[in-house]
Amino acid sequence: MTATENTGVPELPAFLGLDAADPDLLQAVGDGLTRVEDLLRSVVHSDVDFVDQAALHLVKAGGKRFRPLFALLAAQFNTGSTDEVVTSAAAVELVHLATLYHDDVMDEATMRRGDASANARWDNSVAILTGDFLFAHASMLVADLGALPTRLIAETMRELVTGQMRETVGPGDDDPIAHYLSVIDQKTGSLIATAGRYGGMFSGASPEEIAALVRFGEIIGAAFQISDDVIDIASPAAESGKTPGTDLREGVRTLPMLYALADDADPRLTELLAGPISDDADIEDALTLLRKSPGLDRARQTLDEYADRAYAALATLPACAAREALELLTRYVVARTR
Repeated sequence: MTATENTGVPELPAFLGLDAADPDLLQAVGDGLTRVEDLLRSVVHSDVDFVDQAALHLVKAGGKRFRPLFALLAAQFNTGSTDEVVTSAAAVELVHLATLYHDDVMDEATMRRGDASANARWDNSVAILTGDFLFAHASMLVADLGALPTRLIAETMRELVTGQMRETVGPGDDDPIAHYLSVIDQKTGSLIATAGRYGGMFSGASPEEIAALVRFGEIIGAAFQISDDVIDIASPAAESGKTPGTDLREGVRTLPMLYALADDADPRLTELLAGPISDDADIEDALTLLRKSPGLDRARQTLDEYADRAYAALATLPACAAREALELLTRYVVARTR
């Protein structure tokens, strides 16, 4: 993925498999993303210079902007990028950015999107407060859209926090795989589903269309997380653009790891997955064993199942350029792991 030099807005054909989508659709969504980007930058601006720097730190870093992109695509089934769609898309992205500030503190991360994380550049307190600042602005944006949208964003934040708490505490006596899948539904799927709901709501979609967009958002959000899990193990840095084994270094047990452990894993792998790994040689050992294990193939099979569910949700929506684009996106989520 690349980003435009001045705004950080993604160039749509360059990522998410959308290069084959309808050009008019891409133009409409690209224009909508530019409006979202302008709103993001204006709404978080503060007259207090330090607050302004901290709040814009991740906004300026760019990113896929997948959540507002999905809201804008969802709107293309009907009247398109209304002012309300753009406002809600920006609010959803602010919620996402706020969670990144908090995640970096919890993970003790030092880098985010190729730059120093806020907690590394300043400190944990600044990062946490900046996340809270963005949550506040997201709520203010949605409050202007009415009582129901405000309730929906509050419910979504509740799901995000619940998912994070459950991940932090761990599965306990629950099945680790079922626990993991339900956590990513909450942490990732819920916000993307809300983006689709807003895109449908504010573009005149029918209740049936909105329900389908919500289902698709929930599914594709979890599918993206699973595909990231696979890539973190399977893809060399030269192909993925990311350093493999990031989850291993953080001590995060992802789906391929959980499947591997459930299949009578090699004792050495079980030992390595007992906690965070700091030694580079141990990282390579763990990656080698995981790549040989059935866990990776099982994770890919699960991803295929999620893709099938995503296609089924899309099949209930009207055939149009927007549906074709979401089908392309679904294929991309799977293809990037092969």
